[in-house]
Amino acid sequence: QVQLVESGGGLVQAGASLRLSCAASGRTFGGYGVAWFRQAAGKEREFVAAISGSDGSPSYTNSAKGRFTISKDIAKNTVYLQMNSLKPEDTALYICAASPTMLFTPSTAYWGQGTQVTVSS
Repeated sequence: QVQLVESGGGLVQAGASLRLSCAASGRTFGGYGVAWFRQAAGKEREFVAAISGSDGSPSYTNSAKGRFTISKDIAKNTVYLQMNSLKPEDTALYICAASPTMLFTPSTAYWGQGTQVTVSS
């Protein structure tokens, strides 16, 4: 079992920045890919960003590209999502997942509980 804990969410105004953290209980981020998903109230879960466990290459959904940056600190076993120029449309529960295969499903990845991001105005 791998435990993932997200933090860094909050209530901010449009245009503000937040940095989300996803910390793993084990030494997972050396070889695991990590992804951020978000789920707005009444909506389905949506992919936001991911970073591979092999070469560390990032990927982003179109709405996040240019505003969000995913990175990882292997020594701290933590993955970050830097979110700039936040928009009300970014309001959601942000959830991180770690997978050894970059396949993010309930059976192939470990999932955190999420951290809430709310953007007003």
